[in-house]
Amino acid sequence: MAHQETIENPSRREFLETAANRSAAAALFAGFLGLLRMPKPNIHYEPDSKVRIGFADEFPAGTSRLISAHNIRVVRDREGLHVVSLVCTHLGCVVQAAEGGSLCPCHGSQFDDAGTVTKGPAPRALPWLAVSRAEDGALVVDLRKEVPPGTKTTV
Repeated sequence: MAHQETIENPSRREFLETAANRSAAAALFAGFLGLLRMPKPNIHYEPDSKVRIGFADEFPAGTSRLISAHNIRVVRDREGLHVVSLVCTHLGCVVQAAEGGSLCPCHGSQFDDAGTVTKGPAPRALPWLAVSRAEDGALVVDLRKEVPPGTKTTV
């Protein structure tokens, strides 16, 4: 005759005791995993806000160059060089070059070459960004530091 196992129905007390023991073991295991992660901090590094855009001789007087990787336009005239952000001040869309300036494709704001709003709904002009020089003479733009419009770097 084949041996037949019988499944025993645990009492309510035994069931609750088993459930409590397994819950405690799961909590201890989860806590132990948390302790293993402690030596390695969970830090998200932000990219540097300063970007190198090249050397002054790469921007001849009377030119304007779009650097799409950083959403900026570099303009150089006889007075100097300046950088205008291409992020619309309305909702953060990237403006596109248009005749006589820039146009926001999201809601139709228009800006002249200096970034001044010529047609809303943008609440303010495109920001001008700080330009400095690195030790090797390269031009460096701080994407988070605004300067007053009209501020130019002599090159």
